[in-house]
Amino acid sequence: MMSGCFAHRSPWEFFTEDEARTQAALCDQIIPADDYPSASQAGAVAFIDRQLVRHYANHQKAYRDGLWLADALSMAQFGPNLGAVSVEQQYVIALALEKKAPEFFELVRRHTLESYYGSPRHGGNRDAVSWRMLGLAEPPLRGRAQYDLRLAAGTKR
Repeated sequence: MMSGCFAHRSPWEFFTEDEARTQAALCDQIIPADDYPSASQAGAVAFIDRQLVRHYANHQKAYRDGLWLADALSMAQFGPNLGAVSVEQQYVIALALEKKAPEFFELVRRHTLESYYGSPRHGGNRDAVSWRMLGLAEPPLRGRAQYDLRLAAGTKR
């Protein structure tokens, strides 16, 4: 018998592969790609997955139930689960989910926005795409900024 060293390892800490695809579809309905990457392309799914085993752990049940509902709605209306249908069909399901489970949809919306516009060090906003989109310089990490001490002391250059 082979040991587990050849076993498939998921990149996800909380999500299953199917849940991650469903989550990506929902995130991309909230922030779709245009001239800049979509939410999932900017790391929203990775961010939410990571946070669900940390700071968002109290939302695990809501995500399991909500993603199951999103897939159930998709399968009932279109056949495949949400991650496997067209973008237009994903939009129809996102609207239905927003009506059927508004608390869950709001949670996903809020977490997607936190991911997209937050600090890249938390796993979202890959390559600071949203900050570049807004024309913002990437802010320095607190406590690590380089200051010109002559200016701080009031001296001239």
